[in-house]
Amino acid sequence: MFDVVVLFFALGVFARLVKSDLRLPEALYETLTIYLLLAIGLKGGLELSRQPLMDLLPQVLAVVTLGALVPLVVAPLLRLAGLSPVDAAGLSAHYGSVSVVTFAVALTAVQRAGLPHEAHAPLWVAVMEAPGLVVGIVLARLALKRADAKQGRIRWDLLAHEVLLGKSVLLLMGGLLIGAVAGDAGVAPIKAVFIDPFKGVLALFLLELGLVAGGQLGALKRHGLKLVLVGCSLPPVLALAGASTGHLLGLQAGGVALLATLAASASYIAAPAALRVAVPQANTGLAIACALGVTFPFNLLVGIPLYLHLAPHFAR
Repeated sequence: MFDVVVLFFALGVFARLVKSDLRLPEALYETLTIYLLLAIGLKGGLELSRQPLMDLLPQVLAVVTLGALVPLVVAPLLRLAGLSPVDAAGLSAHYGSVSVVTFAVALTAVQRAGLPHEAHAPLWVAVMEAPGLVVGIVLARLALKRADAKQGRIRWDLLAHEVLLGKSVLLLMGGLLIGAVAGDAGVAPIKAVFIDPFKGVLALFLLELGLVAGGQLGALKRHGLKLVLVGCSLPPVLALAGASTGHLLGLQAGGVALLATLAASASYIAAPAALRVAVPQANTGLAIACALGVTFPFNLLVGIPLYLHLAPHFAR
């Protein structure tokens, strides 16, 4: 029923719930992160090498706009759920950005289902990560000013460095450029390292994320049922926006599913790092609990199968 990699995530959650001593070394976790980001970038870069870049410009502009609009819609909804203006804006920045791992799981599911898709879809991941973050941060800073908080001016140079030159964006864009410049012939010697073992490495990474998500259950109890409802209700709504965008762009069924997944995902790596720099007053613990503890497993277990099922109805 589910892709096998999802079962590794479930194993990690179970291990944490039964208080197992299972742990992945921190160095291995960092290595897996670097590998996945580079591998996803390389795959997208290979497709860029096969087609004119200008043909992709409308898609790039559309997905950037989608990412930037998400916090503007999500922040007011989170205020209705009872979050403070700063926390609502901070959490909206997480949903405005994207989860690379959620995309990787969706990509394997699309391929497994045999749905036709735009193979340059990893480009969407790279360009969607930053816009929503910036908009959410601006909303949070405006909320602080309205509350007459005595805060110093934000260092936009530090924020830009953190968001645009942070590990995730740098590795994704680097992989894209390497794949685009090298092409199929250039990447062939490393295909056995970065392309073929991808799914096995993703399974190990999801095992670790399962351990981390299991550790967030205590935070969910502290913040109550509202946080669970928010984390489960936002993804389908945002996925509908992503699928509608895919329809307007004329994407194939698999491409619609991937864009819907990206819109429905929430960042739990890049977003907390950026928020710590720009808005340290925001409750990042709450945001991580919602993004990683609720939305991530929801998308894995319910969301992605749902988006794959609905995608053909939005495809052209």
